[in-house]
Amino acid sequence: MVRRKFDLIVTVVCLALLGFFAWHAFKGPRGFAHEAALEARAEKLATDLGALRAERKRLDRRVALMRPDSIDPDMLDELARTELGYVKAGDLVLVTR
Repeated sequence: MVRRKFDLIVTVVCLALLGFFAWHAFKGPRGFAHEAALEARAEKLATDLGALRAERKRLDRRVALMRPDSIDPDMLDELARTELGYVKAGDLVLVTR
């Protein structure tokens, strides 16, 4: 009788633990239900990374135009006008940011 009671207690404890882990597998913060949200976030971050890489390429091209061995006169003129505020008397300047 004592052995049978012990077996019943062990079975109930094991089932409770199994239920605990099963619940967390489906409803917990790292469960199956949140997998779709994590995949959507990863996709959004990949898109953001692509946009940031394109922006970096654009900025790298602008920096290359300002290197001492290949200064672009138009780029120098644009920077002087926008950053330093130098304009000629009859110029019309539109600053868009």
